[in-house]
Amino acid sequence: MRRISFIRHTLATCLFALAGSNIVLAQSADSATADTIQVDNVNRPQVVLHTSQGDIQLELFADRAPNSVNNFLKYAEDGYYNGTIFHRVIEGFMIQGGGFSADMQRKQTRNPVTNEADNGLSNERGTIAMARTGDPHSATSQFFINHNDNNALDHRNKNTGQTWGYAVFGKVLNGMDVVDAIAATETGPIPPFGRDVPMETISIDSVDVFRASQ
Repeated sequence: MRRISFIRHTLATCLFALAGSNIVLAQSADSATADTIQVDNVNRPQVVLHTSQGDIQLELFADRAPNSVNNFLKYAEDGYYNGTIFHRVIEGFMIQGGGFSADMQRKQTRNPVTNEADNGLSNERGTIAMARTGDPHSATSQFFINHNDNNALDHRNKNTGQTWGYAVFGKVLNGMDVVDAIAATETGPIPPFGRDVPMETISIDSVDVFRASQ
């Protein structure tokens, strides 16, 4: 148990190195071909990541992490994530994407958002959270989906960047099998990263956003 806790703590530290019922149509560049999704909660929009490995459907907690959700939705609706990749994958820990193109070029981002890790949500398996550097308020476009219960990433206090934690802002509703498949992919060193990069490009081809009518 101590060894597992140590490993998760080490992996958490490594994250600092990166950064009413209504039916509505998807809002995306490819929304004409998107299916409809029923969204029951105006404060819980849904998103579908269409990846090269399959679809991942997310519910976003705008009631608990409004800054993080609004930031993520802005990138999604602007088409920013289209063509980005999952550039960092550690099986049993998390899969991270949203910041690099297929040729490993870092995309330009907007200004960082305030860290909302103190919202009471935990980095449990299947949750999505904001990736960042050691600065607790440095998150921009990158996110990660927890492949395990990663309590070491939760907010503890505001004393240091590490104890601030990583802000959970949603969860996977459907597609954890896709997350599992991505997590199981072979990884290795591809510049600018020395490890944990999928050897097969895993892309986010498009993103659909679904909101409840107000």
